[in-house]
Amino acid sequence: MVIDQFLLAAFLASLVGYALLYILRFKNENDRKTSASKVRNERVKNLINNGECRPENRSGTDVIIVGAGVAGAALAYTLGKDALRVRVIERDLTEPDRIVGELLQPGGYLKLLELGLEDCVEEIDAQRVFGYALFKDGRNTRLSYPLEKFNSDVSGRSFHNGRFIQRMRKKAASLSNVQMEQGTVTSLIEENGTIKGVQYKTKSGEELKACAPLTIVCDGCFSNLRRSLCNPKVEVQSCFVGLVLENCQLPFPNHGHVVLANPSPILFYPISSTEVRCLVDVPGQKVPSIANGEMAKYLKTVVAPQVPPELHDAFISAIDQGSIRTMLNRSMPADPYPTPGALLMGDAFNMRHPLTGGGMTVALSDIVVLRDLLRPLQDMNDASALCKYLESFYTFPVASTINTLAGALYKVFCASPDQARKEMRDACFDYLALGGVCSTGPVGLLSGLNPRPLSFVLHFFAVAIYGVGRLLLPLPSPNRLWLGARLISGASAIIFPIIKAEGVRQMFFPATVPAYYRVPPVK
Repeated sequence: MVIDQFLLAAFLASLVGYALLYILRFKNENDRKTSASKVRNERVKNLINNGECRPENRSGTDVIIVGAGVAGAALAYTLGKDALRVRVIERDLTEPDRIVGELLQPGGYLKLLELGLEDCVEEIDAQRVFGYALFKDGRNTRLSYPLEKFNSDVSGRSFHNGRFIQRMRKKAASLSNVQMEQGTVTSLIEENGTIKGVQYKTKSGEELKACAPLTIVCDGCFSNLRRSLCNPKVEVQSCFVGLVLENCQLPFPNHGHVVLANPSPILFYPISSTEVRCLVDVPGQKVPSIANGEMAKYLKTVVAPQVPPELHDAFISAIDQGSIRTMLNRSMPADPYPTPGALLMGDAFNMRHPLTGGGMTVALSDIVVLRDLLRPLQDMNDASALCKYLESFYTFPVASTINTLAGALYKVFCASPDQARKEMRDACFDYLALGGVCSTGPVGLLSGLNPRPLSFVLHFFAVAIYGVGRLLLPLPSPNRLWLGARLISGASAIIFPIIKAEGVRQMFFPATVPAYYRVPPVK
């Protein structure tokens, strides 16, 4: 009995001793890991501060995002929500004040929903937009978005651009793994053909370097980094002259308004419950001087007589207040150089005429594509394999369709002394006014709800054929036949160069591009 008690006591003592030994060992192992992690993090910090980019820094940041505009802020939140460690470097974190980027199409709002950013259009006095009203020579027609198949919350949204961006920045910065700082990126750090990070200057003027396996450049239309990542062919088609009309009622509430004026379109849309944005398009790169009063005179004598009567007084009042701003309208097709360690996005990657308000829809659509491409990746440190895989990012036709639509519509909507172009413009207005598929089809493309390139081409040439048909009825004549031929030729001259610049294969046959089938690299 005594022996049994001794054995029992020895067994219990051994058990307690083993447990204590295991606890001590586990604690020491954790201490070693914590110590190693601190050393590693300190080493990363030192590497960055010393301006070196080496593989060891992989524990610090997964993705560097240059720019925190619409694309950069939305991307930061999206990747941060997927547990990637994101570092955002933005030149100016104060609220932007722009005259574009204020109308989000329904297709873009659907992408906001998909990204979990729909609350960013709340609490900024954003206005719902249900379609467009088109004005020409005293006539008008309303074009509604085809929203029947969607929830009642789905529509376009218009707002102050800066308020929207600040909401997205705040939401991105609320994630613990997203670091947002103010600084001006001056260059990309390249080693043996691979982008390792960026060099930037802080607000205080200190020059630092940041390193990550992937750098995404979203620094907007004035990007100073895109030249090393793409072949930029920037074209300035016109200028926007921006005004804010106050306390006036649009002829069609909760609609964007497009006036087919001479020489080019005028846009009106609400940006708050009391304000309406007016954008007057002026062809070319030069506009009348604001300082010497030429601009005010131009707006009052040339533009004001073409403004809908309901907005005329508010338009004149806005001119008299003197808050006139201008902006160049740039277009640039995407023509990237696949570069290990770097990617372009947003207006730094491609631009289109802002007439159709498609820029934010393109950016948000691209973010969804990139998010889905990055999700399966376990390791992003193989720059060459990652670059080859991400080439598939450039094969999706949504952006190409919206870009082509914007370029073609602008050219059609501008007045021209050429009779064939004039007939095309008249035919476009009358075609849209027919209603049914003649309006829902093009508006579905414009809204980003149906960005199918083939549908766009079919509707574009349907407008041209409709114009020819009107010319030949009731009886054709040699002059009318010749004018009809010129109309078809002119339509082709508008659309085909734009399609060629965007890329025929990428736009219509993405499945024939080898990169379309790229799979995530396996470590």
